[in-house]
Amino acid sequence: MSPAAPIDAQNQAPTRGLTKRWRPRSGEPTTGALVERVLAARGLAGADADSFLNPALSGLHDPSRMPGVDKAASRLLAALDAREPIVIYGDYDVDGITATAILYHVLGAIAPGANVSTYVPHRLEEGYGLNTAAISALADDGARVIVSVDCGVTAVGPAAVARDRGVDLIITDHHNPPAPGEPWPDAYAMVHPRAPGSVYPFADLCGAGVAYKLAWRLATMHCGAARVSPELRALLMELLAPCALGVIADVVPLLGENRAIARFGLSMIKRSKLTGLAALVEASGLDGERIDAEKVGFRLAPRLNACGRMGHARDAVELFTTADARRAREIAEDLTRLNDSRRRVERTIFEQARDLAEARGMTGDDRRAIVLSHPDWHPGVIGIVCSRLVERYARPAILLQDAGDTLTGSGRSIDAFNLHAALESCASRLTSFGGHDMAAGLRLERSQLDPFVEEFLACAGAALAPDDLVHTIDYDAVATLDELTPAGVRSLDALGPFGRSNPGVRLRLNALRVAGRPTPFGKLGAHVSLMLEDRASGVAARCVAWGWADRIDQIPPGGVVDTIVRPEISSYSGRVEPVIDDLLV
Repeated sequence: MSPAAPIDAQNQAPTRGLTKRWRPRSGEPTTGALVERVLAARGLAGADADSFLNPALSGLHDPSRMPGVDKAASRLLAALDAREPIVIYGDYDVDGITATAILYHVLGAIAPGANVSTYVPHRLEEGYGLNTAAISALADDGARVIVSVDCGVTAVGPAAVARDRGVDLIITDHHNPPAPGEPWPDAYAMVHPRAPGSVYPFADLCGAGVAYKLAWRLATMHCGAARVSPELRALLMELLAPCALGVIADVVPLLGENRAIARFGLSMIKRSKLTGLAALVEASGLDGERIDAEKVGFRLAPRLNACGRMGHARDAVELFTTADARRAREIAEDLTRLNDSRRRVERTIFEQARDLAEARGMTGDDRRAIVLSHPDWHPGVIGIVCSRLVERYARPAILLQDAGDTLTGSGRSIDAFNLHAALESCASRLTSFGGHDMAAGLRLERSQLDPFVEEFLACAGAALAPDDLVHTIDYDAVATLDELTPAGVRSLDALGPFGRSNPGVRLRLNALRVAGRPTPFGKLGAHVSLMLEDRASGVAARCVAWGWADRIDQIPPGGVVDTIVRPEISSYSGRVEPVIDDLLV
């Protein structure tokens, strides 16, 4: 049994529980209230802690500092004045859908009746981002200005087509820019926080965040002052709600501007006047519930993403732009059905990929990444399955749908491995690729499949050590059961919203007795309930371990354990019921 005393983060190797390696975030502060110790573990104290706990919209950076934003806004305002056709070209995920909606509503508010339309490519037929056929077709239909959202930073070919056709292409994006020495698209304007020469203070906006900055700048330039009209101010506040969906769903760091957008946007979702958002909340069964980042990530965002994965994302764009109440309810209900279908397909692909990865030796120390292809895998779902494989095997994963001559796929990664950089090193094998350090999409010809697999696996083998392929669970502080009162747990809510770079609070509880026998529960008995008791104070709490039915025999009745928990209050009982992430017996 492990010692009850805190581990010295600097001098002792991480502890290993039943399923994960345990690592304190810092030297484990031992004094102060629980929330103060958690803040200290995350390097926050004094004024830094105060600003973190109390993010303010006044802290958002002036949008005029964003590269290209003034040129883009000036052209769009001129197009509105001249009634030129404007097309907003978005991506088919939540970030792209919400970014499209943000610009659409602001342009429409500045010039009611303006000729503004939207376009989103079909995931399976057109693939990600700007494509030359779509640009040509939009030009044929009369588009004079095309503004991309959440895509385009590497679209050299489509930008050239737009220029040749006399269309002013404005690119707004946040994805990784071209590698050093590679060309940037020759667009009319490039709005990107990491464009060359950028002095913008925050590099981690999502696509909706970049679109929001352009929308904000459109409003200030239209009004001729930093203080916009009451109508536009109210709209910009309203649009924080869809912007928060994009921030959370795109898994950008929930720090800085993203934290402020998410905090205030989440608070506005339930009272949003956006017809489509209200319909989505109702269809997701969230009418009477508090909506936090977890609800967005597991209830709202999957429905919007299902549209692009299993159907066409133009329906989700319609939901957030032009749909009336009747049509919004219809679309929202369709999204729920699509999401149910997506979950069934995802489960099948995951089981196949899991079995293939294990059979091909890609889950051990010798091969430190998973790369698989299959003709029956749905290309709109494989990205989610990659995430599940990463979660299970703690290594980067790429899955490809084999369509014959061409394979299209998605990848997800771990913190220790830059997926985008790895794909750059294999670029000669790929037709196209793009994305982030942690997630990417790619396409390649069949003749390049085997060489690509070997090169990628070699890259992972060189970059990753066996120790990188172990799930690590970081905890914030050592606590005691008697600290986990309803008031104490609610005090931790102030650290939210939780997500990337600001994970949910995890606490280490030491030397607890397993009181009685752990019992399975749930429809299939997949989960475990157990009583844990502090031997010193006698305080006891029911704890739950989701999906732990296969480990129930490893939990000794009457035994003494250390555990890592997420402190939560049950929505059913109102009592504190910590969620167990791991045990050390």
